[in-house]
Amino acid sequence: MTRKNKAVGARPRRSRVGLILKVAIFATGCAGIVAEFVLSTLATYLLGDAVFQWTVVMSLMLFAMGLGSRFSRRFGRNLLDAFILIEFTLSLLCASSSVIAYGLAGRVANLNLLIYSLALGIGLLIGLEIPLVTRINQAYEELKTNIAGVMEKDYYGALLGGLFFAFFALPRLGLTYTPIILGAINFLVASLLLVLFHRLVRFRLTTAVACLLSTAALIALAFLAEPIVMHGEQSRYRDKVVLVKQTAYQKIVITQWRDDYWLFINDQEQFSTLDEERYHEPLVHPALSLAADKGRVLILGGGDGLALREVLKHPGVEAVVLVDLDPAMTTLAAELPVLKDINRGSMSDRRVRVVNQDAAAFLEGDDGLYGTVIIDLPDPDSSDLMHLYSEGFYRLVKSHLAPGGVMVTQAASPFFAPKAFLCILKTIQAAGLTCLPYHNQVPTMGEWGFVLGVRAEEMNPPELKRRVLSLDFWGLETRFLNPEAMISMVHFGKGVLEPEELAKVQVNTSLKPVLFKYYRQGKWEAY
Repeated sequence: MTRKNKAVGARPRRSRVGLILKVAIFATGCAGIVAEFVLSTLATYLLGDAVFQWTVVMSLMLFAMGLGSRFSRRFGRNLLDAFILIEFTLSLLCASSSVIAYGLAGRVANLNLLIYSLALGIGLLIGLEIPLVTRINQAYEELKTNIAGVMEKDYYGALLGGLFFAFFALPRLGLTYTPIILGAINFLVASLLLVLFHRLVRFRLTTAVACLLSTAALIALAFLAEPIVMHGEQSRYRDKVVLVKQTAYQKIVITQWRDDYWLFINDQEQFSTLDEERYHEPLVHPALSLAADKGRVLILGGGDGLALREVLKHPGVEAVVLVDLDPAMTTLAAELPVLKDINRGSMSDRRVRVVNQDAAAFLEGDDGLYGTVIIDLPDPDSSDLMHLYSEGFYRLVKSHLAPGGVMVTQAASPFFAPKAFLCILKTIQAAGLTCLPYHNQVPTMGEWGFVLGVRAEEMNPPELKRRVLSLDFWGLETRFLNPEAMISMVHFGKGVLEPEELAKVQVNTSLKPVLFKYYRQGKWEAY
């Protein structure tokens, strides 16, 4: 064969090797970005505060990827062997990340250090991938084509990984099986390279053993992951866990003790059937009883249907719009027998329209007026919720109040987080509403606060308080609320509503979300 014929014969091989390497880097790019999302979401659910955890985990992983890239310079020979072994190791670490975190959740004091260590380890291995593939491929492509092609496929894989995580993996596979899928991707990449280029692999026995160990580990995890994660979930709760559902937005857990049930979202208690009426009755009935027109009601949040249950007790209610971000929550409230029994089937009432949307986005796009607006949103314990407690948000609420309309919101705890409570009160006042703060003791949650508001031009504070105290709640089916209870709820002890205390807090805005700081300063650990 002539030299020309040899060159022509070598070209298909080079093309084939380059193509396989590009497919490999595309797949690892997809798995790498999903690994970052999984650990960030895992940290959010186990540690709280989504924005903080995503920022820290993603930053740590990017830093570790930089370290991995730097460390890749130490690999001088046998680059294919190194890449294959890294992929097998990455498959094990990614696949077991959730199992490790949940399995040790009830046994490790500093769970954040464990999750951050996993982020650093996975990031380090991901950082090794691109430099090694680029160096392997340099024998088949010139520098500019090589680097551009490798980076291009990695970025394309990241896009696919992000879409896969957001629209399929998290809502359908959850944090139990998504990591296993990631591990399987890295495993398939390593196995493909091992099979196709086995003649170029120097340490065949080592890579073969790594392949066998990875195979066994992935199979074992496929069968054992769910019971391990469920055991880890159970260790985080005192009572029996009867439901765990991972959604695109949050983790929903229901526990049971004797005949009572608790609902938790991202580890935060939402209600207990033991005493939930002490929260939902004060939230709903004073505002709805005071409203000039009870016909149209807007509920922002409250996807469990319990506030809605109380609203529907009022005979004058003709239409209710319930806006909750998570369709999985509202579906559970409408279909899960336990929740249907607790909310008395309120989600299926013909007068109710459920909208799954961000509350602020709904208000911006809606032109309706409502006699009562009930805000039953999660606590302001995460910076991504600050826009729903901002002055601008409450101005939007005010613009949707019909003449004589009333709004009410839960406002955290005046005992455990007094500055947060006062901040919400001051922010609502800044939005142009006359306010009446009140509170109640909910045994399973502690002292809880509420703020009721009407247009400032329609009523002054003394008149609002007098009107509320004159409510008799006649004809309403309540388990706790009566006029005497209302009298006690509108009165506070010393040092809570003092003008000097109110002057110490700032108004919460989207540009300056001080409420988050006030909430985190609360004495929650004492309860």
